[in-house]
Amino acid sequence: MESIDRQEKIMDSNDVGRARWRIVVRGPLAPFADGLREDLAGQGFSPDTIVDHVHRLADLSGWLVGRDLVTGEVTSQVVQEFLRERRSAGVRTGTSDRAWAPLLGYLRRLGTVPPPAVVVAVAPVDVLLSEYRRYLEDERGLAAGTVKHYLRCARTFLTGLSGPVEGALPRLSAGQVIDFVRDWSIRRQSTALDMVTLPALRSLLRFLHVAGHVPVGLAGAVPAGRGRPRNLVQPRSAGGARVRAVLAGCDRDSAVGRRDYAILLMLARLAVRGGEVARLELADIDWRAGELTVHGKGGRVDVLPLPADVGAAIADYLMHARPATTARNVFVTVKAPFTGLATSSVTVLVGAACARAGVSRFGPHGMRHAAACDLLAAGASMEEIGQLLRHAQQRTTAIYARLDQARLAELARPCPQGAPR
Repeated sequence: MESIDRQEKIMDSNDVGRARWRIVVRGPLAPFADGLREDLAGQGFSPDTIVDHVHRLADLSGWLVGRDLVTGEVTSQVVQEFLRERRSAGVRTGTSDRAWAPLLGYLRRLGTVPPPAVVVAVAPVDVLLSEYRRYLEDERGLAAGTVKHYLRCARTFLTGLSGPVEGALPRLSAGQVIDFVRDWSIRRQSTALDMVTLPALRSLLRFLHVAGHVPVGLAGAVPAGRGRPRNLVQPRSAGGARVRAVLAGCDRDSAVGRRDYAILLMLARLAVRGGEVARLELADIDWRAGELTVHGKGGRVDVLPLPADVGAAIADYLMHARPATTARNVFVTVKAPFTGLATSSVTVLVGAACARAGVSRFGPHGMRHAAACDLLAAGASMEEIGQLLRHAQQRTTAIYARLDQARLAELARPCPQGAPR
């Protein structure tokens, strides 16, 4: 497959006597070549990567010329046809959707090519999940991350039913629900089952009953999740010693180390959630007042004091390690395109820090729990801990600050000798 792009030697006006090669794009996409270069450079892509993307623009533009297509006809279907022909011609690199995402994203943001095609749910399971998504978003008002987890669990449950979903749901029984939970628990062998899968399954069963897909309410058939005993040897929280080891393991002379140290210190000192760190934006920090605005679960917004050490770590990252980017997030990726971190990236970051420090793995939630336990050990009241954790109910705080059996034994009062039992 012959490319339409050419390389011409042109003189650089800023450096007379030196020549450089520049890709020349011909066809309907030619007017967008310079803009694409600037857009990719602004996202932090290296010069060699930018050259690769401009070559792809030239190839696509030449292919459009050969088929008498204009810019506005570059639909998702047209792009897929182009990529299929490239693969058939023996091209092995740059033929995936991910490789073309920066180029197509730029053209779509300009409005010069149509947006990506919306996949219409046609399978019965997909139709049901679309209905369930609307229920979670519109009626329940759940956060996007929670909706994603609930839909994933719902798909696993629905696709595991025997027979077509439209015939299996009216016959769904409590025994089938219990069998699903037992089998899932055996496969996973993780406490994440209690935290995500069981609440998600109850939510799905309530929806199916309310929407008329299941004649009987089966949410009560989901076990409470206490069947598998927890490992009492390993503490549920991260523990102060392990948190200090993780902080000490950050290489604060490197850009990645500065970023990781600021994130880990913020988690340890402010007991914020991983998603709250990922969503933190530059405008959320009031340096003069020493405060930061945290966007929490369910749309809750809180203003927290900014400890001096946390502020110093964030400032060190912003001034010496954060790459130049238009992203408004405080913490961004270390590879182009430089965008804000995802919540999952914060979890992975904490896990990698544990591996570097040689301690057993924990996540942002473990550091949050450790902060609550440290405060409780220092004599703080449940009300004070609840304010730091920003809990709406005190019973939720008690879960985070749950003590182990040794601590409970210290508080137990001995029974007086000879006293009636």
